[in-house]
Amino acid sequence: MDARWSQLGGNSRKNIAKTLTATTIALLRAKPTQFAPATVRTALREWAFNTNRRPDAPRDVVAILRWVERNSLPVSAWEDPEKVDQVLRAIDTRLDGKQAAAWSRKRNRRILNVVMKHAVRRRILRVNPLPKGKEATAATKTSNAVDKRSLLNPEQAAAILDWIRRRPRGGRRLHAFFATLYYCGPRPEEAVAMRVEDVTLPEPDAEDQWCELLIHTATPEVGKQWTDTGEIHERRDLKGRAEGETRTVPGHPALTRILRQHIQEEQLKPGDLLFQGESGGILAGSVIRRAWRSARKAVLPPHVFESPTGRRVYDNRHTRLTKWLNDGIPPAQVAEWAGNSVAVLLATYARCVDGQLPDLKRRLEAAGDLPEAPGAG
Repeated sequence: MDARWSQLGGNSRKNIAKTLTATTIALLRAKPTQFAPATVRTALREWAFNTNRRPDAPRDVVAILRWVERNSLPVSAWEDPEKVDQVLRAIDTRLDGKQAAAWSRKRNRRILNVVMKHAVRRRILRVNPLPKGKEATAATKTSNAVDKRSLLNPEQAAAILDWIRRRPRGGRRLHAFFATLYYCGPRPEEAVAMRVEDVTLPEPDAEDQWCELLIHTATPEVGKQWTDTGEIHERRDLKGRAEGETRTVPGHPALTRILRQHIQEEQLKPGDLLFQGESGGILAGSVIRRAWRSARKAVLPPHVFESPTGRRVYDNRHTRLTKWLNDGIPPAQVAEWAGNSVAVLLATYARCVDGQLPDLKRRLEAAGDLPEAPGAG
């Protein structure tokens, strides 16, 4: 962790700490008796594997970490295949004893492989003891494809957005935020980073009422203990893009009306955050998630609320990108607007594209049949 800390973003630091915590606990000689298991996990995750916080660990945390150090198996334990399997089972299992999600298991194994390679380079281990080839990936096959059930239909989206707009506390402000997610499909951490100057609105009397959003920054919420600034959010470049890269996304005239009214009502100036919290700072993820969940619960039938339909705020993005593809917009253009590669876009949304078969049949039929051979009866 110390070797890579300065190169990592907050979420990567947090994920590595979680994996190393599970690994360390799996290699203890005995279970703690004088400390609660949850307290041991917290001491490891939040202090031992946090480079910035470790020197300031409280006395009770230091006592726990010293106990862990005394009760940890030597590095030679990695030469025992049974111990290696024990560690892999630990990082593949949630605290409730159930198997972790496939993407989580894959991420944990990838992190552990980086740790093992680091140990080999430092000559702490002779070889990487983790399984290789098919044996390593057999249990961690993942799919990035979006679950079609998570997509919102227009009626559901309209009802949810209308409920949020009518919400007594900050409803109109949150409505503008969610409308932006729905109509333009940015990632939530990109939307909360937008400034008023990033929105180009047409004149009210212009014939073309499409607006344009400039997306250039993301501020994911990672927790202040994992950032170098001590802020909850971390300012980053766009995901999967070169440093300083930007992208523009067209906004439907309906969004133009919403954003124009939002900017006027909030009396926002060009340098202000477009979507602010109550105190004027960045819009908190907890507020966003709570408002979205409340709206779903209020307007969706119980069986739909319990289903994957729109369960995550991120499903607004999935819904928009799928709609663009279903509307026949070329994948290369959708990928540009979404900030994805074409390959990732198709792998993620191909299963959700439908409604185009009748048109495709007509186009294929228009190409005609093979000409009849001379003399055919």
